[in-house]
Amino acid sequence: MQRLICTVVIALTMFCPIIAQSEELRVLTWEGYVKDSEVAEVNNILADAGYDYQVKVVDPWAEGPRQMYTLLRDGKADISFLTLNYIQQKDGQIANLLQPINVNSPRLKNYNNLLPEFKDIEMGKKDGSVLYVPWGGGAYGIWANMDKLTSEQLPKSVADLWNPTWKGKLSLSKGQIEPNVALASLALNKQAFYLNSPTIKTVKLYAMTGKNSDIQKKMNSLYGQVGEFWDSSPSFDQDKLLVASYGFGAAEANKKGGNWHLVNFEEGNTVWLDTINFHKSLIDKKLEAAEIFTNYFIGKKVQQRIASELGLVSVSAVIANNPLLIENPEFFKQDMFWPAYNKYVSMVLRKLSVTAVRANKNREKKRKLEYIL
Repeated sequence: MQRLICTVVIALTMFCPIIAQSEELRVLTWEGYVKDSEVAEVNNILADAGYDYQVKVVDPWAEGPRQMYTLLRDGKADISFLTLNYIQQKDGQIANLLQPINVNSPRLKNYNNLLPEFKDIEMGKKDGSVLYVPWGGGAYGIWANMDKLTSEQLPKSVADLWNPTWKGKLSLSKGQIEPNVALASLALNKQAFYLNSPTIKTVKLYAMTGKNSDIQKKMNSLYGQVGEFWDSSPSFDQDKLLVASYGFGAAEANKKGGNWHLVNFEEGNTVWLDTINFHKSLIDKKLEAAEIFTNYFIGKKVQQRIASELGLVSVSAVIANNPLLIENPEFFKQDMFWPAYNKYVSMVLRKLSVTAVRANKNREKKRKLEYIL
């Protein structure tokens, strides 16, 4: 019996160093971006190459800039899937937690296959070095129910959303205020994000967005067109005609037999890009493992999946089908990228939205009172 116990102890001692060497490579990502089967495949690639790291998706899923910043600040993620404009928000607080990407690394061979327009975006840089690898993007666009509408009936310009035809037929995000303000800005023949201009001083910004300003009035009337505001995700019920979405919901609805089509406005749509980023603490073999993970996720297999299944625009030039980009080659206009808002602009945009909500509630109360009288 003593000999058996000694044998077991010796065996466990032999295997302990192997167990101890296995370390997690923690990935903070959005729901649906990283599949279990893909994690397993990357782990096999790492093991075959002699890396003692295992990919683990962080719980919970990514939710937004504040939550992602907190997790990165607390050292709970090694790799992140940041939306590009998060990086420089609040004076670059997330940028300070990231490290430059060696895009010439021999472990990032698929980087050469990425579309050039995604590789050199200024708000993804710090001191001239890129802090991101492009992964996939989309638009905060208006999706039309083509089971009930024809191509001729679709709005051509953003300003057409204010037509009486769409009153009560439009669904917008309740929480994502910035793209709603961008719609109102475009309808005023201004740049989508003109209020975020660094040349506009705070005092002037408040004056430009007062209760009698053109942008406030446009926001009031836009919200007056809305039949439903959605919170976490939009509803694509058949009674809807025009629904704002980032693309995921529309793609899912189409999988279930829907026929939702992105409206390509003359002005374009405001767009976002999700990226892969490395925490500044990554070094040596762990950094190499992160590059191998990234190379897989910008490879042809994953890039085709996000275009075909998630309704996103792939950043790869080698996939067989990239529907949104094929339909509109100018999908990603530089001046339509969501910018990194500073806190004062964010406060002003929220004020515009809150005032518009209140204005429409007061208008509805007045209408009901007049009806009773």
